[in-house]
Formats: sequence, structure tokens, C-alpha cells
Amino acid sequence: MTSQEVSTWLAGQTQHNRAGIGGLREIVRSVDVPWVETIKWNAPNFALGGEDRVTLGVERRGGWRVVLHRGAAAKADGFAFEDASGLARWPSPDRGVVTIRDPADLDAKATALAELIGRWVRAAAA
Repeated sequence: MTSQEVSTWLAGQTQHNRAGIGGLREIVRSVDVPWVETIKWNAPNFALGGEDRVTLGVERRGGWRVVLHRGAAAKADGFAFEDASGLARWPSPDRGVVTIRDPADLDAKATALAELIGRWVRAAAA
């Protein structure tokens, strides 16, 4: 389901960024959970049970990003997540960032990214 605010945000993007973010949105939606999609931090954001979990964005130097998180601020509660895929850079134990360079990179990472998001959502909800 696309909210009006997400549609408005997408309309303000270039065709290239609409396509890239659209592909990322499809990947996030492929994880079978009841997402609520909004705009947060000027980008599409996916929440589960009222908790923000995945935020997409446009990189300033081109490409796109996927931020896996447990809300706006990192939490110092001992949470740990194992990312054997190596797709994400982890600036803190509960904040991972996956960078996608271009459409070919998105295609190459799509399956692994969907799996990572699924594992992330399950771990963050526990």
C-alpha cells in the first residue's frame, strides 16, 4: 500500500531514483510482515508494530541506501545482530546501512537483501 505522502515524495524524485527506490520498496515488501509505510527523515520508512525498522534513501553521490534500525536513536541495551551476508556496514549494533550503487548492483543484491531484511525484522522484534 502506498500512502499519499510516499506518492508525493516519489513524484519529487528523478526517474532514476524512482526506479531504484521502487526496487528497494519491492524488496522490503517481499518480507511477509504487516509493514506500515510512511515518510520519515525525508525518505520512505517501514515500521512494524509502531516501531521503525527499515528506512530507504537516496545517496548524495548517487545510488541508494537501506538503513536497518530500531528507531531514531541507537539503543544501548545489549542487542546484537549477526550479519553473515556482509551486505551492511554497522555503525552501531542496532544500525546497519546497505549501499546500492546502481540498478545492476540492486539486481545482484536483491535476494540477499530480502533475506537480510527478513532476519533483521525477526531479530529486532525479539
